[in-house]
Amino acid sequence: MVKEYPDVLATTKTGRGLYGPRQIMDITNKTYLFYAERVIRKMMEICLPYKNVIGIQLDNETKAYGTAGRNVQAGFVKYLKEKFHGSCEEMNRAFGLDYWSNRVNSWEDFPDVRGTINGSLGAEFQRYQRKLVAEFLSWQRSIVDEYRRPDQFVTHNTDFSWRGYSYGLNGETDVYENAKAFTVTGTDIYHPSQKHLTGMEIAFGGDVTRSTKSDNYYVLETEAQGFAQWLPYRGQLRLQAYSHLASGADMVEYWHWHSLHNAAETYWKGVLSHDFKENDTYRACCQVGAEWEEVGSHLIHLKKHNKVAILVSNASLTAMDWFPIGERGETHYNDILMKCYSALYRRNHECDILFPQNAAEKMKDYSLVVIPALYAASEELLAAIDAYVRAGGHVVATFKTGFADENVKVWHDSAPHLLDKTFGVSYSHFTYPEDITLSSKDPDLDGKEVQTFMELLHPDGARTIAVYQNSPFGEAAAITRNTCGAGWAIYLGCSLPDAALETFLDETAREAGDVPQVSAAFPVIVRKGTNQLGKELAYLLNYSGNGQEVFWNGKEMEDVFTKQKILSGNRVTIGPWDLRILEGL
Repeated sequence: MVKEYPDVLATTKTGRGLYGPRQIMDITNKTYLFYAERVIRKMMEICLPYKNVIGIQLDNETKAYGTAGRNVQAGFVKYLKEKFHGSCEEMNRAFGLDYWSNRVNSWEDFPDVRGTINGSLGAEFQRYQRKLVAEFLSWQRSIVDEYRRPDQFVTHNTDFSWRGYSYGLNGETDVYENAKAFTVTGTDIYHPSQKHLTGMEIAFGGDVTRSTKSDNYYVLETEAQGFAQWLPYRGQLRLQAYSHLASGADMVEYWHWHSLHNAAETYWKGVLSHDFKENDTYRACCQVGAEWEEVGSHLIHLKKHNKVAILVSNASLTAMDWFPIGERGETHYNDILMKCYSALYRRNHECDILFPQNAAEKMKDYSLVVIPALYAASEELLAAIDAYVRAGGHVVATFKTGFADENVKVWHDSAPHLLDKTFGVSYSHFTYPEDITLSSKDPDLDGKEVQTFMELLHPDGARTIAVYQNSPFGEAAAITRNTCGAGWAIYLGCSLPDAALETFLDETAREAGDVPQVSAAFPVIVRKGTNQLGKELAYLLNYSGNGQEVFWNGKEMEDVFTKQKILSGNRVTIGPWDLRILEGL
């Protein structure tokens, strides 16, 4: 195909791709789509009649792959014309293109967007690329629907950003928009293992995926052996499998069945090793399968009733890729997001995920909403946050919230824009701290080192929780709290050490009404919900090589495996890299 139709390869910032790697195609190319449709239809004709074909996965970890050829850029110009009502002048103002003579005077003279140095235009193109992905998946779904039976599901394995494992949101795709093409959202989750196994990446990936439809989801890929550094300790593969169920997964699949003997993934090992013989990983999978056959009816279709939500934003992620913070530009959106998520996770505050598309509707369902670095947001979204607080909601937002509009144009009034009255605070100066600590009446904050970034806050009605100490910039608040209407809003103007943030968010979540039922914190993680039998289910997961003891503070439960009764106040023991599952009576 490439030999006959070279344009099927994506043209990216570095030029046209070379044949060899996977995922190098232009997903908008008409020739590619013509042949892709033929393949899809033939697969549906041959495969779907079989009774044991239970569903269809659209594509694989689909993204735009950087496609930016002439046809994509022509589509982008058409998209901009519609967004700005045919006015180049309106676009120039929105994106600040007059600066450094980046101005566009006619649509016909639109420059190659690959060369832009304008963050607003660049981020808008990335938003358009994410839109192409959602449309590409929806196109595949429309074909599949012509063939599939009513009992066959449609899914896709959206993945996450990558830091040697799944980490944070993927800025190249929009999981919320993609999910509209599926009957069940699916995902790929890869994570550290051995002594680095915390379960946090499993929980985050599950929470994001579950929240796209507020429903159960499928793990379509996760590691069996994986990389050499992921070979699971005894007990870990079983613990990992149950960790997925504890977040609401209804399926766990491994990539892949057996280890390959050559090619690019030779050392991405599967369930079986290169010798095809039974091994500890295989036997652990068999154990999990046998247990799920026995007690699976108590575990499947777990429904969550979380009181805490985190508002995430692809727009803010992209904007902060253009404008990272830190002296070396080392801190991006996902760093801030995952720091907040980890702090809540380690203290057993389960979270749902809110997206800009549904936040206005869904915020009211939560007693606490945590907002990491909502750098780029529309006034509609900011107004919805303000309305939520005034109606009795509780918010914790970090620095870099409400700083720019949806076009990544910085607001020209008080920061945080539209939320200065909500938080009772404003600022105009920010910097990178050196040898600056906090002074606070809160002993968990007092004396703690300020990290990475600091905004010099000026309270206007808000109560100061912490101020900067030893600051050469004069007196300024670092953390504030404001009563606004029937609710309250906390603003974190600086980056805190992990332990301090963990304690602070734990206390804040408890005050907002999210009180864990177990007197425990990491390495014992509690994940809970209601099973399909209408009974409360609690997973007690031990992510350590040492046995743990915790006290159960909830109602009377029964161990799913041993049938042991657990009363409020009882001590519960959990073995190394092991778990207990309790079901309400």
